[in-house]
Amino acid sequence: MMKISAFAQEFKYHTVKKGETVYSISKDYNVSEEEIYKYNPDAKNGIEESSKLVIPLAIKDKGMPVKTGSPSLDPVQFKEHLVKKKETLFSLSQQYNVEIDDIKRYNKQLYSKELQKGETIRIPVFRKLDRVVAKPNNTSKEEIRQKFDKSKVREHIVLPKETKYGIARKYGLTVKELEALNPTVDVLQPGLMLRVGTNVSPDPVVLLDKNFKFYEVKPQETLYGLAQRFHVTQDSILALNPIIKEEGLEWGMVLKVPNPEEQDPEDWVVPGLTSEAENLQGEKVNLKDSLSNFSPKNLVFMLPYSLDKIQVDSAGNGAYKQAVLDDRVLRISLDFYSGAKMAMEDAKELGISTRAKVYDTKRSAAEVANLINTNNFNDVDAVIGPFLQSTTEAAAERLRNKNIPVFTPLSDKEMRGSNNLFIARPTQQTMSNTMLDYLRKFGEGKNVIIVSDSKSFEIKNKLIDIFPSARTINAVNGYVSEASLKNVLLPGAQNWVILESSNVGTISSTVAALNRLLREELDITLFTTNKNDSYDNESITNEDLGKLYFHYPSVDKEYNLEVSADFMTKYQEEYGVTPNQYAVRGYDLTMDVLLRLAASEDIYTSFSHYKGFTEYNENKFLYEPQPGGGFRNKAVYILQINPDLTLQIADDSQSNIFREFKD
Repeated sequence: MMKISAFAQEFKYHTVKKGETVYSISKDYNVSEEEIYKYNPDAKNGIEESSKLVIPLAIKDKGMPVKTGSPSLDPVQFKEHLVKKKETLFSLSQQYNVEIDDIKRYNKQLYSKELQKGETIRIPVFRKLDRVVAKPNNTSKEEIRQKFDKSKVREHIVLPKETKYGIARKYGLTVKELEALNPTVDVLQPGLMLRVGTNVSPDPVVLLDKNFKFYEVKPQETLYGLAQRFHVTQDSILALNPIIKEEGLEWGMVLKVPNPEEQDPEDWVVPGLTSEAENLQGEKVNLKDSLSNFSPKNLVFMLPYSLDKIQVDSAGNGAYKQAVLDDRVLRISLDFYSGAKMAMEDAKELGISTRAKVYDTKRSAAEVANLINTNNFNDVDAVIGPFLQSTTEAAAERLRNKNIPVFTPLSDKEMRGSNNLFIARPTQQTMSNTMLDYLRKFGEGKNVIIVSDSKSFEIKNKLIDIFPSARTINAVNGYVSEASLKNVLLPGAQNWVILESSNVGTISSTVAALNRLLREELDITLFTTNKNDSYDNESITNEDLGKLYFHYPSVDKEYNLEVSADFMTKYQEEYGVTPNQYAVRGYDLTMDVLLRLAASEDIYTSFSHYKGFTEYNENKFLYEPQPGGGFRNKAVYILQINPDLTLQIADDSQSNIFREFKD
């Protein structure tokens, strides 16, 4: 039995013995059955001998030093710090050993703006707390062990990238004391259990679980960031850890997360590699290999900040931060530009310098017209933004005579055609058509079943044109029965079920029935051309979709850690948080624009020189002319959810690999 220590909460890792039930275990640990189910949702389906449960223990004094900078402590004094070039909140938190939130708490302006070179901020200095005093270097290992025999029992499970120094510091030990308590441990490995107290087994215990592992939430981490880190959806994290829905995500929580790096590489296609399915949209182009135009690039960002309204509403009442938090469009704009700034910094390392101007559109087409009329756009190479349809159309129309390209990053709406307008987000129709191309290419020889309702007749007809011999099932009153599906599924064949509906009942009943039919050793893969909002309903779980290797089209993918490690590290150092999807899109789109300008004379020439798609952290770009004028991005990913809840780019040209693993 292993104990996991977390901020303000302890857990024990319990191995189920013969005859034990959730009720008996709850009585042994003096916790409720519901508390056990919170951390072990699968236990609701029963527990088996030798299975493992995470048991939450009552909060109590752990004999651990409280982390310096805890909100429960008041600062003893303050230090004044003059901000230097390239310093960030993250770097200052490391330098002074305080939390970023504590720095912001005593420098309110940092909630709404970035650190400025030359400004002076206050750094709180907290009361030093009693810690375990280290023995002199000549203390023997036996003396150290005897000393800790008198302390409380404590164990620690090693997390990825942890060091002996970091673990020792966390528990008030020296490295020598930590090594004396764990004499058989030489090299740290994630999942290894260390003694940081005594009266426990002297031998190290390795946490062995091929599909899942435990992870301790770090300060400033978000649910989106965790989903990106572990290549899963946010719903998957919530499904594995239902306590987040009830208590929110908190620093120090111990979460159950997928462990994809432990999978056998022969069993899976490596995410991120260009597959045959990817080549449906042409070859990938790396513009970094073709840079030739190193003149400074002039970019204009038109973003819907509407700062005038926030300043008026918040003047003198201390509500500026809350006003920012309450304005979703403003938050998205700030996040997008933070990613764009990182792209411009990275482009500089490639020899591409950028002169950028940022204008607030105030979400008004009239203001866009005013900005263009009162500012000089003659040397502008590209405009990124605006976000909204009316302001985007106004910008493209007024800049058309100057032939200045306007890239709108987030909207997929149809807009009035201007030959200089670039819509960077594919339409739902484009995504559906890409999925149809995928099904046409890889569906030959499969037993295809089309499940639909009366509102999906158009896409159903397109599917029947592709698969004339497909079997069809029509939902009745928003329900699909198990019997109707069983009648059309074939043993020994690859059954491809294509589900077309936006009705929650139709989707949930189909997914549930297919999961039950998997018990009959049927080979079933689920597809849709439109993963709409109904799939977010709590009755449709990613666990059930993963068992069916659910395939769907998507604008973006989950980033590849190997590809994006530098970007993620730099962003976290700069802003103290993991970049969200808008920050990543800001980076990817801005980098694509800058590389196109540096690889050709201008944006338009780049499309005649480079015919394939470009790809970055999460997004890829393949612009094609629109009938009404302008260009739209047609690049789409086909993703699949795996049984371990990871996401990857699908490639059923290698479907035999998946079937072998599945069987």
